[in-house]
Amino acid sequence: MYGWVGKILYVDLSKGKTWVEPLKEELCKKFLGNRGINAKILWDLVKPGIDPLGPENVMIFGTGPLTGTTAPSSGRVTVTFKSPVTNLYFKTNVGGHFGAELKFAGYDHLVVLGASKKPVYIWIDDDHVEIRDASHLWGKDVRETDKMIKEEIGDKDIITVCCGPAGENLVYFASIMVSVYNAAGRGSGGAVMGSKKLKAIAVRGSGQVEVKEPEKFYELALEVRRKLSQDSGAISLHLYGTSGSVAAVNELHAFPTRNWQLGHTDKIEYLTGQYLVEKGYLVRSVACFGCSIGCHRYVMVKGGKYAGTFTGGPEYETMSALGSGPEVYNTEAVIKANELCNILGLDTISTGDVIQWAMESYERGVLTKEDTEGIDLRFGNEEALIELIKKIAYREGKLGNLLADGLKRATEKVGKDSWKWAMFNAKGLEQSRVDTRVAKAYSLAFAVNPRGPDHLHTETFAEFGASPEAVELIEKLTGDKKWASPYYTEYRPEIVRWHEDCYAVTEALGICVFTSTAAYAVNPANMAEMFTYATGIKMTEEEIMFAGRRIVTLEKCFNVREGADRKLDNLPWRMMHEPAPTGPGKGLVNSPEELNAMLDRYYELHEWDKKTSWPYKETLIKLGLEDVAKELEKLGRLPKATAKK
Repeated sequence: MYGWVGKILYVDLSKGKTWVEPLKEELCKKFLGNRGINAKILWDLVKPGIDPLGPENVMIFGTGPLTGTTAPSSGRVTVTFKSPVTNLYFKTNVGGHFGAELKFAGYDHLVVLGASKKPVYIWIDDDHVEIRDASHLWGKDVRETDKMIKEEIGDKDIITVCCGPAGENLVYFASIMVSVYNAAGRGSGGAVMGSKKLKAIAVRGSGQVEVKEPEKFYELALEVRRKLSQDSGAISLHLYGTSGSVAAVNELHAFPTRNWQLGHTDKIEYLTGQYLVEKGYLVRSVACFGCSIGCHRYVMVKGGKYAGTFTGGPEYETMSALGSGPEVYNTEAVIKANELCNILGLDTISTGDVIQWAMESYERGVLTKEDTEGIDLRFGNEEALIELIKKIAYREGKLGNLLADGLKRATEKVGKDSWKWAMFNAKGLEQSRVDTRVAKAYSLAFAVNPRGPDHLHTETFAEFGASPEAVELIEKLTGDKKWASPYYTEYRPEIVRWHEDCYAVTEALGICVFTSTAAYAVNPANMAEMFTYATGIKMTEEEIMFAGRRIVTLEKCFNVREGADRKLDNLPWRMMHEPAPTGPGKGLVNSPEELNAMLDRYYELHEWDKKTSWPYKETLIKLGLEDVAKELEKLGRLPKATAKK
């Protein structure tokens, strides 16, 4: 095979066995790789109704056909599993160097089955694969684990993936940490690792990836890299990272503040990527495998009470989740909080959301000092923020244990209408950091996301019209550049649908979505070309986007099989009932009426049933998902009506 290396590595932790199976070309043609093939493997191996923290759950680490090549920003890995947070389909995507190393070791996908009775880690050294004892690593943080494994193997260049103490303690937003500072953060993959007693994976590869037409592929990859270097979004990401857009989003009053009560703060300068550079916190920019942008930050605090703190980031999401959300504007305290989340293995988005909810609950009198065990949980208390992060990771005390269960479960225990100011939707995932009341494409994308309300399934950043490239894309999708404004509901379903397919294709190939949906130099046309030159399988722009649609629909069907329907496609109560209080979008809200109108059009574009949100049988057959249609039909989860022609 070209592009792919043609092998799937299986590791059964219950039986202590490993084996390799061939990657079938038919699977590659239909689902491309990475996220797409992962979704098909999950569909085939995970039966409906299983416990996500039980041995029946499966974890799949997937690379793409462009991973390990000269394609730009092609170091991404997708990790797919059934989520403990939502009890639904989950994929989480991560950078670093693990994907390329796994590919160089000779594997396109790693599938982890079962659960060990004692802590273990998987050691992959090309053809040599073994399950090793990890009892001495259990309880160690991410940095310690990485260091100890490298010392044990005697190679500082191996790449590790691990869960921190949060994963071991089954925290419902525990991250999988890759290459130390890269987080597959959402959905609690870290807890799935913890439930399997899988502390880490270490890999070393000495192989290479062959492409079908190396000269054509190289020239095209180089051309796309040149375009990327000139893209407005890519330039900003290189200079300031994702937190370089903080001030602009704040100006739109879409930057969540004070547990989403506000979308704007007057103290924004302390939370920007520009501030990190100007004040000397940025030590260097960091790039994932094959990336010429280098958006990751490596920062250090050199003085004061947080002296010696060093970490990757903070990213845009973290600046809001651990900064403006709890109203902590001490940059160094935010960096410290971010460091703790990284080394303890916590998703910064959900961590911030649960702490902010606790702060608002405290100020409302719903949580008392007895509940907080003496912690003063008022907004702005940076010491409380940092202390709670540690308590959550170790499930320490009454409050730490409560918050470690995530917002949905915490509000069910506390009651008193506390769910109304808790930022999760019907699927159960905490929302990522865009105020959707004033960003209408985001509101629809968040509502229909099979993971839950966040941006990492369908990034519709173009709707803000923040760059010439973004405006050009919106004009292409809608026919008029005036729709490059986040306050319109018109054409949002069309914008979301296109971005879904593009996002799915980008991840399936192994490319970072920043290149195609935040910057725009990578697009469906040149992705189809790169795929063709890499694999030798001819693929047009239309065909590759059709494959993207197939992936998105299969992910939807996993949730349908679990019993999900239209009722789960909504947003947090605050977004749907409390109007935006300030700014150019003052008074806007994601009302049920507004969202339902967009949902109707969105389902229509997908050829899904409006009443249930379920795909029609004819739609699944058209997409080549006949086996999926048969299984859903047996379960009575296909619409009784037929698709309108």
